[in-house]
Amino acid sequence: MKALHGPVGKLFIVTAPSGAGKTTLVRALVESDPSLRVSVSHTTRPKRSKEEDGVNYHFVEKAQFLDMLHAGDFLESAEVYGHHYGTSHSWVVEQLEQQQNVILEIDWQGATQVRNLIPEACYIFILPPSLESLTDRLEQRAQDDADTIERRMAQARGVIAHVAEADFVIINDDFDVALEDVRAVIRAQRLTTAHQQRNLAELLTKLTRS
Repeated sequence: MKALHGPVGKLFIVTAPSGAGKTTLVRALVESDPSLRVSVSHTTRPKRSKEEDGVNYHFVEKAQFLDMLHAGDFLESAEVYGHHYGTSHSWVVEQLEQQQNVILEIDWQGATQVRNLIPEACYIFILPPSLESLTDRLEQRAQDDADTIERRMAQARGVIAHVAEADFVIINDDFDVALEDVRAVIRAQRLTTAHQQRNLAELLTKLTRS
């Protein structure tokens, strides 16, 4: 990733096992905070009935995705449940340079890639209150058949095993509480000394000038 100079936005990574509610949480965050931008990933996964191209994902054919991957167009990419996902490198850089705070709603593999490139990114892990509640949510979502749900539950255990890699862990039991917890993390991260020293360099110079 190219070096960013001057004031920049903050990059947040949100990860969770499928069905834990990260998409709903991220949507609520973005709707209530004009300084937040959520990255729309590219994917080879088929579009579901209520999804919109360019809103939920950029839906592309596998050949196009691989061409973009080989061209270095993705900040991170991963294969999940047999489908490819990737985050636009140029879009993220552009938003950060415009001092927008960016949320990447990605899996743990992508989160690891991003943290390797941008160590200062804030990594938030969303957990369900139990595996039983996760199964219930997947069934109530009515988007997958029984075999797919069983496979997702098996994958969920593997995803949760990476929770220690995150900076913050939030349990999505009560949605309103979880939402406020994520908001608290985002607000605090904007006020860290490292972030403020970079974004308020001119003010700090004036305040400390003798």
